[in-house]
Amino acid sequence: MLLLFITVISSFLDNIAAAMIGGTIALVVFQGRVHIGYLAAIVAASNAGGAPSVVGDTTTTLMWIDGVSPAEVFRAFPGSLGAFLVFGFIGAYQQHRYQEIRSDATPGLQVDYGKLLIVFLILALAIVTNWKLDFPAVGVWVAILLGATFRKTPWSELKKAWQGTVFLMSLVLCASLMPIEQLPAASWVTAFGLGFVSAVFDNIPLTKLCLVQGGYDWGIVAYTVGFGGSMIWFGSSAGVALSNKFPEVRSFFQYVKNGWHVILAYVVGFAMIMGIMGWQPQPPHKKLPTANTMVLPPSSVATPPLKGANHSH
Repeated sequence: MLLLFITVISSFLDNIAAAMIGGTIALVVFQGRVHIGYLAAIVAASNAGGAPSVVGDTTTTLMWIDGVSPAEVFRAFPGSLGAFLVFGFIGAYQQHRYQEIRSDATPGLQVDYGKLLIVFLILALAIVTNWKLDFPAVGVWVAILLGATFRKTPWSELKKAWQGTVFLMSLVLCASLMPIEQLPAASWVTAFGLGFVSAVFDNIPLTKLCLVQGGYDWGIVAYTVGFGGSMIWFGSSAGVALSNKFPEVRSFFQYVKNGWHVILAYVVGFAMIMGIMGWQPQPPHKKLPTANTMVLPPSSVATPPLKGANHSH
């Protein structure tokens, strides 16, 4: 149920936030003893929930900003469902054998509705400004500044965030400089392979490359690139964020050894999305300039004179 909760909130609260919330709850309800396989399942749950939603993952938001319809992204849902049915039960079984969940609630907890309002404002204004201005960051910062008027904002977190932001932006920039004509053709085989590449290369620049190339089934790409990063802890932002709270997941071998079910879940989910939805590629929504092509305005194109025409004027 905790993994299902993480999957659901990731669809509207971003996969990083969902993973951090889930990890914090796991520390409490499992009395500080969380199995590495269950931590891998938390990362997988946050990415599975974010894959079908344009506000649930950085990669799907990148698609949305670039012009991909949210309906196309939502086609990733069968893949996420199929994957959850694998990693959800196996991860929970691992954790139950390692440490059972607490049945008693923590007394004295109170919900801060003001902070919930700030979260709602961030989501709502990001959607509005993306629709009206094609620039959702404006809405995010407006919501943060409005929230600062009635809740204390931890501005000190910016000092910890700028390095990661520069790193991710650099990855996207490098991806945009790659020669698109030398990439494999868009196909379901390529999309399936992108999931494994995403586990070691980071999913944001991969998504950027796919958007520049065009011709993909965006629902399948949202699943493969988004969920595929769960197979290794540094393959997604959610895994990197969770590693700050649980340093033990930074062991590559321990993560893969105990989180093997995430790899199996990826394959099962891909088979499910292909079986239900099929491969439905979309035409490139942006034209790519070519080095050997120069488009001239109509007025600059010379036309041969017609025979017998009077050219005295």
